[in-house]
Amino acid sequence: MSYLLALDQGTSSSRSIVFGADGRVVSMAQREFRQIYPRPGWVEHDAEEIWQTQLATAREALATAGLQARDIRAVGITNQRETAVVWDRRSGRPIANAIVWQDRRGEASCARLRERGLEASVQDKTGLRIDAYFSATKIEWLLQNVPGARAQAEAGELAFGTIDSWLIWRLTGGRSHLTDVSNASRTMLFDIRTQRWDEALLAELAIPASMMPGVRPSIDDFGTVEPQWLGAPLTIGGVAGDQQAALFGQACWHAGMAKNTYGTGCFMLMHTGERFERSANGLITTAATQPAGPAQYALEGSVFIGGAVVQWLRDGLRAIPSSREVQALAESVPDTDGVMLVPAFTGLGAPYWQPDARGAIVGLSRGSTLAHIARAALESIAFQSAALLQAMDRDALAGGGVPVRELRVDGGACVNDLLMQFQADLLGIPVVRPAVTETTALGAAYLAGLHSGVYAGRDELSKQWRAERVFEPAMSRDQAAQKMAQWERAVRQTTAV
Repeated sequence: MSYLLALDQGTSSSRSIVFGADGRVVSMAQREFRQIYPRPGWVEHDAEEIWQTQLATAREALATAGLQARDIRAVGITNQRETAVVWDRRSGRPIANAIVWQDRRGEASCARLRERGLEASVQDKTGLRIDAYFSATKIEWLLQNVPGARAQAEAGELAFGTIDSWLIWRLTGGRSHLTDVSNASRTMLFDIRTQRWDEALLAELAIPASMMPGVRPSIDDFGTVEPQWLGAPLTIGGVAGDQQAALFGQACWHAGMAKNTYGTGCFMLMHTGERFERSANGLITTAATQPAGPAQYALEGSVFIGGAVVQWLRDGLRAIPSSREVQALAESVPDTDGVMLVPAFTGLGAPYWQPDARGAIVGLSRGSTLAHIARAALESIAFQSAALLQAMDRDALAGGGVPVRELRVDGGACVNDLLMQFQADLLGIPVVRPAVTETTALGAAYLAGLHSGVYAGRDELSKQWRAERVFEPAMSRDQAAQKMAQWERAVRQTTAV
């Protein structure tokens, strides 16, 4: 019983990974599910389909590993954050499709909250900006627009959950209606200082408190999986939202340690320990994963277009036949020859928060080629991430904290050596790529392993974490500063139209 099962429920697919106690991947299974777009700006998922694909991958991962449920010590869950599911407590069925974190239908409600002057209060309590990204206005919309939902909610007949809560409910046969602090902190309804649902915010959006799940530390007993699902009762011992799970999987659990996930977008988190840091530099404050005890916090920044800029090169410009060829094209020129690409295709996220910005390529000359644009596209991922880390360092230093000494990286684009070296050059600190890059699922497995006694403590996990490659900065700080200044000028041009 030295194996751990991680359920990794993402935005486009459900995955399950069996890990050995040494952190190695034993087996993996993955299934995609439908993305539903009822109208522009709306994104939905079928919560039943999420449940079915997650269950199927768990069974498949066990079978592929040649294991049975009795060989698994515990289950960990990590999930897409903010996505809202509301279901009937008696039938266990969702009252509508899940509203996905990308969905923008709550913007009108957010505007009303801003007009009422609640921005500062919300940020002081939740650490978040008022935005439709988070769960609160998604719940409000469901109660207002699904026939009979308001009456059912007020009668205590409905339950809300982010995807972790939905999976826990189904896995335990409805016996556990729970979430962890990291997922609760993404709802815009949870006071991350007191670690309680905020009555005033619930009342502001007319959301009955009876709908909300119980909140536990990330390492806790979240219930027992019914034997019918996997073949034996298994304890759910760890739960965390995907980005906090990745922070944990990267062994970043001390103030000043940071990770960046290079996916479709980029998500950078810096642990701040027990200090609640309200950002003055365009970031948000969120709950980090935590055992029982004092609250743990992190600063977070999101880049909307990270690896997606490579997809644009492939599908939009048709500059490359496949994404993996971008490095060779970019390396065919020594530099961008002054070309800068700002991929503000859907606006700019942190630390700029410019939703009306649009993408721009600046610095073009008669000598500019697709290779220069490809290199500028890759470099744009590093520039945006560098702006995030600089904002984090400013916040940390202003609060008496610790600046980031190295950046640990994961996600699909972290395999690109050119990008990682340029990232280190801009930041002036080492960029470290781990041996195991499945850090999100690994974080969930680690949480479950700590709860179940597979690991004696975090010191054991720190020794287990290994680097595959370290990229040391090779650019002078003056040259890096000049490049960042050039980037900021290009950013300003995207908002001047």
